[in-house]
Amino acid sequence: MRFQGAVIREQGQTFAVVIVLPHVIDNPSTATEAIASFNPVFPGLPVVLMAQNSAGRPTYYGRRDISRFLASVPVRAIPWREYTLN
Repeated sequence: MRFQGAVIREQGQTFAVVIVLPHVIDNPSTATEAIASFNPVFPGLPVVLMAQNSAGRPTYYGRRDISRFLASVPVRAIPWREYTLN
């Protein structure tokens, strides 16, 4: 499976953010499973999920401190790249 994500190093912390469909973050159980499924790609890093609504507005799910930080960052400023999860 291919997906869009980013590894970000900011203020002494390193974490990953992954783009998912909105229904994933709408269900906490599904979101928690999704975060766990990305751990092999980002071992040891906290993973935050990001989904966009039809207007392009992002919503984040994951650690609160990281989610709050990401909410203040323009989506286009995140260094997105394609990853593969087997």
